[in-house]
Amino acid sequence: MSQQIKLREASPSDVPFLLMLRKLTMTEHLERAAMPTDDEAHYKRIWSNFEDAKIICEGNTSVGLLKINRRSGEWHLQQIQVLPSHQGKGIGKTVLGVVLDEARREGVSVSLSVLHGNPARRLYEQLGFRPVTETSLDVKLIWHPGCAC
Repeated sequence: MSQQIKLREASPSDVPFLLMLRKLTMTEHLERAAMPTDDEAHYKRIWSNFEDAKIICEGNTSVGLLKINRRSGEWHLQQIQVLPSHQGKGIGKTVLGVVLDEARREGVSVSLSVLHGNPARRLYEQLGFRPVTETSLDVKLIWHPGCAC
């Protein structure tokens, strides 16, 4: 990973940042899907699998979140969010590249779900994720370690 971009364990003191990050990055997509956008719904998502949460830092500044469940056989990317002011700089691509390199070494697939209309889907597909199932709200994508992407 770039020397400027690093991951650190999330702690309860990060929750105010994570709430702000979630509101900035997800409200538009949740509203479009007619899903709850109140603080209670955001907190529920923040605390879900909190032990898997890593804060994405650029230097000493918190700029995003990576939450991945690394169960055997298949890893599930629960969340990746980057502050809008830091999007388009390759941060998400860099972080996901490191995750996929690790998954390739471990020989495991990586899955994720993305809401319809979320532009992040383009990045996921550029990295080799392919759709496997679709609902009216989202699409499940999967990346396999043999992918020559």
